[in-house]
Amino acid sequence: MTAIGRLKTRSEFMFVKGGSRFATPSLVLQARRRPNAPLDPEIARFGFTATKRLGGAVVRNRARRRLKEAVRLTASSRAREGYDYVLIARGGAVQRPFTEVIKDLQRALIKVHEPSTGRRHRKPSSA
Repeated sequence: MTAIGRLKTRSEFMFVKGGSRFATPSLVLQARRRPNAPLDPEIARFGFTATKRLGGAVVRNRARRRLKEAVRLTASSRAREGYDYVLIARGGAVQRPFTEVIKDLQRALIKVHEPSTGRRHRKPSSA
């Protein structure tokens, strides 16, 4: 079981932005290993955000609350120690059944830790 902590400052959120990411219909999960992980190795920290594009304050808060509950239910067994995670709410975080949000989070937690293939879909350059 992994203990769960919280990301609170902008610099912590921006650090995680440079790591791996995986998108699902209800959330985007970003993950990155902390460089100071030996100081608190048994903790996985989570941060939650929802943009104004999602809707008004009520909708954004509902999306964040649902994501927090999904993390509470699943992350202690799926998150890796010494990692920071940021969950960005998408429209599905409010509209999808809660069981689907949990499945999205579980799948994302698995995918962000898979080795990267190094491929990105880019348009071919025309010379």
